[in-house]
Amino acid sequence: QVQLVESGGGLVQPGGSLRLSCAASGSIFSINAMGWYRQAPGKQRELVATITSGGNTNYADSVKGRFTISRDNAKNTVYLQMNSLKPEDTAVYYCNAGLILPILPGEYDYWGQGTQVTVSS
Repeated sequence: QVQLVESGGGLVQPGGSLRLSCAASGSIFSINAMGWYRQAPGKQRELVATITSGGNTNYADSVKGRFTISRDNAKNTVYLQMNSLKPEDTAVYYCNAGLILPILPGEYDYWGQGTQVTVSS
């Protein structure tokens, strides 16, 4: 069964750091773009950062200079290093990936279950 499993969330003080990980497992042929999204209470889910299979990155303006997305293609894993965290970064963070599966044509969009990040003193 193909799935994305996130880890690394938690409670951190303002100015602190956290590193999120998301590993894709199961029968996967290859992975196209991977990314992180977040959803705060009462708000819509928003893009945080994406990274292509070739390593090109894109960030939301609100996290530029503070967050870094990276991936390890050998491990089918994407990371989000979050520094200088602010209370407004508090949200559930979701991993997303475009997966190419064996035999089936096309790309399939998968989401992780989400991990809570809380920034508070």
